[in-house]
Amino acid sequence: MAGLAQMQALYARMMAAHSGSTDPRLERAFSIVPREAFLPPGPWTIMANGRRVETPSADPSLLYQNVLVALNRTKGINNGEPFLHAAWIGRVAPQPGEIVSHIGAGTGYYSAILSMLVLPTGKVHAYEIEPDLADQARENLEPFENVEVHACDASAAELPASDVIYVNAGVAAPPTGWMQALRPGARMIFPWRPSADVALAMLVTRTEAGFACLPFMRAWFIACVGASDTASARRLPTAEEAWRTRSVWLHGERQPDETATAVFDHLWFSSAPPKRQDAVA
Repeated sequence: MAGLAQMQALYARMMAAHSGSTDPRLERAFSIVPREAFLPPGPWTIMANGRRVETPSADPSLLYQNVLVALNRTKGINNGEPFLHAAWIGRVAPQPGEIVSHIGAGTGYYSAILSMLVLPTGKVHAYEIEPDLADQARENLEPFENVEVHACDASAAELPASDVIYVNAGVAAPPTGWMQALRPGARMIFPWRPSADVALAMLVTRTEAGFACLPFMRAWFIACVGASDTASARRLPTAEEAWRTRSVWLHGERQPDETATAVFDHLWFSSAPPKRQDAVA
């Protein structure tokens, strides 16, 4: 029978393979951060095809598979699907020395993974709006000296200048402050939920010409408080338009045109990629 160490090693190899990354540090991070340390005491509730399944025991080796683990059943909050996060982390590719803002950190498991990837001089700012989860994250992340937990609404917070913004809650339109916090070359990844028909993972990269967008997979998360309201939207995208989106603009940089796929009160999405001549000096 496989022991805990073997299951952790296999899990880490699977995460590295699913990430699409060639960075060997990613496998290392998944292998040394103990998932059980960021969960309530077992046995645990895991999700399978929308159903709850109880693990037969509190053996932590049961956690090293691609399953969602419940953190708060009432609110539908879970620890997150490892394959999805491996793929997302592979996309944003955190590098040593970078600053990461993790929004919707839960109890801190993926904050810990991210923190390992920005060592030795990088830092992770972990934002969690649920007070009890933030308290747990602060306790869980105490051994990770380059992580700071913020118990607040990240949509209204002033984020630090960031190289990566990693969002784990459904967003209709990212707040202006998040866009402005992105350094040149920075990446932001978030679940785009502008309508009931659209649930996509969106990668935004700040280039010299503007903010480039790439929707790359389906993704569903619970709504992000403060960033999920569509009441003020002037236009919402169809599923086909959402997949065609290639850039995002703040209204102060450029006004919506015929390429608009979605328009909100502070920014809009376009099917055209950003071009250098479009950027405002």
